[in-house]
Amino acid sequence: MAVDPDADHRIDIVANRHRVRVIHGGITIADTHAALTLSETGYSDVFYFPRADVNMARLERSTRTSRCPYKGEASYFHLRTEDGRVDDVAWTYEAPLDGVSSIKGYLAFYASRVDRIDQTS
Repeated sequence: MAVDPDADHRIDIVANRHRVRVIHGGITIADTHAALTLSETGYSDVFYFPRADVNMARLERSTRTSRCPYKGEASYFHLRTEDGRVDDVAWTYEAPLDGVSSIKGYLAFYASRVDRIDQTS
């Protein structure tokens, strides 16, 4: 799927059939073979995880929101660990704009706020 709201900005969303995991503090937070990879002009690729493959018991909804003109309003989650809370570690678009509706309800994680995000065969 490609979104081209203007000539200089493009978003592509494709099914990722590799195993993708989020690991923090030695604990697997997400593990899936059903991720979506979102490629957006000017940004690194981002993996979006189906909630069924995320350990939601470790996440706590944040009050933070933000707005992207291309994707809509994002909501955030904190990660609860044995060492404390990692603030706003993940985000989701619960009502994304029409052109990116396939990411609805999926979660993405900031690579800089977790130990690892791995993609393997």
